[in-house]
Amino acid sequence: MSTTAAHPINGAVARMHSLLDELAEVPTWSMGQAATAEAMVDIARLEARVVELKSRTLVHAESVAVAETNASPSVAVWHSNATRSTKRESFRQVRLAAGLDRYDVVREALGRGDVIAEQASVICTALDELPDDLDAAVLEQAAKALVAFAEVHDAKALRVLGRRILEVVAPEVAEAWEAEQLDREEREAEKSSVFRMREDGHGRIKGSFAVPLLVGQMLERALLAFAAPKHQIANRAADDAGGRSEQDEQAPVPVRRPTAQRLGAAFVELVERLNPNDLPQAGGVNATVVVTMTLDSLKGGLAAATLDTGDRISAATARRLACEAGVVPVVLGGGGQPLDVGRARRYFTPAQRIAMGIRDGGCTAKGCDAPPAMCHAHHDDPWSRHGHTDLARGRLLCPFHHRRIHDPEYEADVGGDNQVTFHRRT
Repeated sequence: MSTTAAHPINGAVARMHSLLDELAEVPTWSMGQAATAEAMVDIARLEARVVELKSRTLVHAESVAVAETNASPSVAVWHSNATRSTKRESFRQVRLAAGLDRYDVVREALGRGDVIAEQASVICTALDELPDDLDAAVLEQAAKALVAFAEVHDAKALRVLGRRILEVVAPEVAEAWEAEQLDREEREAEKSSVFRMREDGHGRIKGSFAVPLLVGQMLERALLAFAAPKHQIANRAADDAGGRSEQDEQAPVPVRRPTAQRLGAAFVELVERLNPNDLPQAGGVNATVVVTMTLDSLKGGLAAATLDTGDRISAATARRLACEAGVVPVVLGGGGQPLDVGRARRYFTPAQRIAMGIRDGGCTAKGCDAPPAMCHAHHDDPWSRHGHTDLARGRLLCPFHHRRIHDPEYEADVGGDNQVTFHRRT
């Protein structure tokens, strides 16, 4: 018998392999519903117990310098090479093993199968984040409380509970510690706020950002307001019409979360509807974008317009943006001389917008039910053709249909009911 096989752990693992070999060809079709459910729960408990054994062995591997067998710089790297795991996964398992070694209460619960590895990892992280000078007895109480919570809460909920666990086991120190922790996190988040943008060479700008939690949630709320108005309206209409039963009165109305594409469209809408008059000035000039186009393009030509950054946009986009407050259009004559820089009353007033909302009831595109608050004010006599900002010659269009009415690929007809019908040009 070899030296390794003589150890009880090696022998037990060999027997586990043997038992699994016996099950390799056993069909599952004969298992009933109850037996299948029971087996799934028991397998999850078995997985947890194996993880505990593996974690103990990983800690021991550090003490006997297993990494030296192939000159690896750490046990995690050795484990990655020996088991063909990614280094990221191997380091995660080693961190879990170290956490379990610090907190016996959690390790023992994992060894019994009372918690799963995902829960154990979250609990160890929560305990690590508690104050360094916390009394050992309080720390053990926190560990026991989180293990008890794990009987009914998944890892996501445990992460939240872990941040507030001192309120349960040591309320006398919880408030001061939480205040210190939040202050530190917010200061670090503020210092590490970043925003990156880059052109991809295909008419788009891509980017990434990291901002404090509150700012991120404010941005998310703003985007959701733009992205899901129909769901909110449908829910309110159902409530008003008695669509919800009395038993459902206290239950929240489910709202489907918008897709990434709809949130992207909402972000575009949010930026386009920023009023530069409400933004700080730089060098005495509002944060407006200047769009320069020829008179021919203004009247419907195809020549591209130029931004004050030197970038180019289509004539159709320039004509559409001329309806909005975020740009200043500059129209050039034949000699390249500016013929018109903006116009005194290019935008509909708040009173005109309210009157349009009452009159139109929302987007005037046939079949569209976007509400007034989510619409743009459009000039029937285009500003690009020296139209006037008159209520009688204005209408509400949602962002999608506002793009379509300025899109040269579509023709728009206004019917006797004031509804706009679109036809793709052939």
